[in-house]
Amino acid sequence: MNSDNDYMKIKPPTTYKEQVEIFQKRNLHIENSEFAEKYLQRVNYYRLSAYAITFKDPLCKEHYTENSTFEKLTSLYEFDRRLRLLLLGVLETIEISFRTHISYEIAHKFGPLGYKDKENFIKEKYHKESLDELENLISRSRKGELFIEHHFKKYNGNIPIWAAIEVTSFGYISKLYRNLNEDLKRHIAKVYYNIPYLYLESWLQTLSNVRNVCAHYGRLYNKKLTFKPRLFKEDLKNFNNQKIYAAIYIIQRLLTREESRRFLIDLEALILEYDENIDFLHIGFPTNWKENLIQQE
Repeated sequence: MNSDNDYMKIKPPTTYKEQVEIFQKRNLHIENSEFAEKYLQRVNYYRLSAYAITFKDPLCKEHYTENSTFEKLTSLYEFDRRLRLLLLGVLETIEISFRTHISYEIAHKFGPLGYKDKENFIKEKYHKESLDELENLISRSRKGELFIEHHFKKYNGNIPIWAAIEVTSFGYISKLYRNLNEDLKRHIAKVYYNIPYLYLESWLQTLSNVRNVCAHYGRLYNKKLTFKPRLFKEDLKNFNNQKIYAAIYIIQRLLTREESRRFLIDLEALILEYDENIDFLHIGFPTNWKENLIQQE
């Protein structure tokens, strides 16, 4: 039970008008207070103010630096929103491709139900947890997915890997791959992506987390990646692996040539539209960001 003291520590709620005034008191220039108030009716103050962290005056954390404006703040927010949407599209492509690759190779190497055999995986404990999770996913999918119900009726619930994989998440297939027999892991990484499997393991973990951030409308701008991807030494000389650019870089490495070109065109257009307000340090883009990505085509 919460005590009265706990409630006393929490700040009282503010009106939309008061939220505008808080911004103004902190030295954020607002040209049109009415517009700002209407914007805050659509985007939570707490959510929006996170983008203003980069505006803070280092000498006085309660104030923003000169030339900080509400227009620039909303521009950063809109840039981040559109970047999430762009990344979601290519992450879907990567996820579906990897589902295809891993299910095809497991089926042909170990058989349609080979994913159930602990001998085909590195750690028995993780394999059991993976199977339990998959059974729950399949159970929840019976009512909504006709192909799952079909396999229950015709094959007594024995669902081949190429069907079972379709009810899983990016995070699930990332963990499945990490625990997979090393020979098959190595084969998948080399044949489909031409990279060592240790890198592919790391990249899938990074991208599954980025995908979840995007799907739940989280912030990418000025945020560190939860799972920093393993990068080659030459890449680490050009940029660090903590910001969203590192994820964009590995996305580009996992796309086909045509997919990569389309993605780069869309990304460059987005960057150019918001170029004046973006601080590239906060998204980890090096000065030669485009050249780095083109090299991966």
